[in-house]
Amino acid sequence: MNSATSLMVTASALVGLALASSKALATLPLSLMFLSMMLTSIPASMLMSRWGRKPGFIFSSLIGMLAAAIATWAIMVQSFWLFCTASAGVGIFNGFGNYYRFAAVDSAAEAHKSKAISWVLAGGVAAAFIGPNLANYSQNLIEHARFAGSFAALFILYLLAFIVLQYIEPPPEKSVATTGQSRPLKVIIHERRLIIAILCGMLGYGVMSLIMTATPLAMKHHHHIFRDTAFVIQWHIVAMFAPSFITGSLIERFTAEKVMITGVIAGFACVVINLLGSSLWHFWIALVCLGISWNFLFIGSTALLTETYRPEEKFKVQALNDFMIFTTVTLASLSAGALQHLLGWRAVNLGVTPLLAIMLVGLLSLQQHKKTKHK
Repeated sequence: MNSATSLMVTASALVGLALASSKALATLPLSLMFLSMMLTSIPASMLMSRWGRKPGFIFSSLIGMLAAAIATWAIMVQSFWLFCTASAGVGIFNGFGNYYRFAAVDSAAEAHKSKAISWVLAGGVAAAFIGPNLANYSQNLIEHARFAGSFAALFILYLLAFIVLQYIEPPPEKSVATTGQSRPLKVIIHERRLIIAILCGMLGYGVMSLIMTATPLAMKHHHHIFRDTAFVIQWHIVAMFAPSFITGSLIERFTAEKVMITGVIAGFACVVINLLGSSLWHFWIALVCLGISWNFLFIGSTALLTETYRPEEKFKVQALNDFMIFTTVTLASLSAGALQHLLGWRAVNLGVTPLLAIMLVGLLSLQQHKKTKHK
């Protein structure tokens, strides 16, 4: 899933730039992927509560294969709107696939939930190399249709996911002591930790999406070649997922809140570096900081979220969380192209500073509340 997403991030804005009638629409395909993820998040959770995790994941891999085939054809016939349709299909796959981390939580002992989330996301380290390199080395496989070969390779990724899923059996449902009837969402959402978890999940992912989506366009504007763009995105994705090997342990040792505060600080570092210059190394270091920021905020907020609901409430709370996150991500990715095209790279970076500040204030208030509660 993450290899496919990293390929989309690396190539889709450039495909959009080549096919769209207006350059401001360059990031629309990627935005539609996130929009589709958002719209799929609630139905996917509800369907998997009835079908089970495995049938839901298999169904989504079939959708992914169809989307990749359509994307390849769209580039060959130079149809921007057909490519947008394919991107939405990729979003449906991701809308289901984002629940892999919760499937891991369901399988893990209570004391190791944050580690389970981390280890699932650690698979993204391979994605950092697979996705951008597939985009780079297969971009000219089909003559007169740049990147069509990349999306043909995307079909193979989804086919591999489909095959692997056939051989994986989810663990039996754990026998858990429930506390009675599931509470309505309007009651659950008054939990302070839940509010902060969802807020940081939303804004942390939104900041990452806005800057990451605009980066290929900003690098093109500053005359960097595509190989350099692929390099920057690749190492950004490494930084997104490589910390996962230790993030769970850091949360167990220092608490989710402190790890998330570190993630916010890394986000501020990204902005400062981007404002200092536009060389390859400025882009590279900034996007590495951005990846670390996302990792600490996303894993931290997911771990914090799992502490806020009862077992019988998990599907609806997880659905709400992912719906809110990918609503924000959709808006961020959609605005990235327009902001970069109309206002420039500086405006993109300055635009995320209030969001980082909101997260920092929320996390500090949560820490203060915990200290007051323990006194």
